[in-house]
Amino acid sequence: MKRLLGIIFTASSILLAGCASTITSDVTAFHAWPNDLPDKSYVFTPTKDQEGSLEYRNYEQLVRAELQRLGFTDAPGSKATLKVAFSYGMQAGTVVVTQPAYDPFWYGPGYPGWRGRPFGPWGPGPFYDPFWGPPMQTTAFPVFQRRLYLAITRADSDRKLYEVTVDSEGREATLPMAMPYMVHSAFSEFPGPSGVSRHVVLKLDKRAPAAPTSTTVKPAAPAQ
Repeated sequence: MKRLLGIIFTASSILLAGCASTITSDVTAFHAWPNDLPDKSYVFTPTKDQEGSLEYRNYEQLVRAELQRLGFTDAPGSKATLKVAFSYGMQAGTVVVTQPAYDPFWYGPGYPGWRGRPFGPWGPGPFYDPFWGPPMQTTAFPVFQRRLYLAITRADSDRKLYEVTVDSEGREATLPMAMPYMVHSAFSEFPGPSGVSRHVVLKLDKRAPAAPTSTTVKPAAPAQ
């Protein structure tokens, strides 16, 4: 029982604390990247809704920096070999955490969290079962699910060479803060394994959020 409660406390602490010092993204990429691509010139192809959007332009700069790091070159549309398109969004959800309503190892009539009539000098009341542990309480708090989708295609045929989806969660509705890390995650180990989901963990740097440096990549756990 003590071991179980310890696990519950640990899991609750992790969930409540969130990822204060890191941002974790689930990255899944599919690609048919050629072994030799001498011309890596590209052009962005925003949608009508994205044209003129200052938010889109900000994220475009993040993608451009990653492409430049990988040896791509920005070129006018008529001369580019590749086209780059991306979309992004965020939606709200809820996480529910169940944990003991009070410290399970200190209870009784004198304890502030104790309720009910005593059963013997230190016996539990009707809200406590010695065989099933202390009463539990459930807490719900919001979580925001962020997504980035990016595709690289050939300009002459619209054939896709690389497409990647990046999913990240956090307790704050801060897509602009998370986007530099999600963009960086999208190009980690580029082009990387095709059709394999990975967890990419980046250290949060509040001084320079647009240039994450510490990366940990590990395969995603198989679905149960």
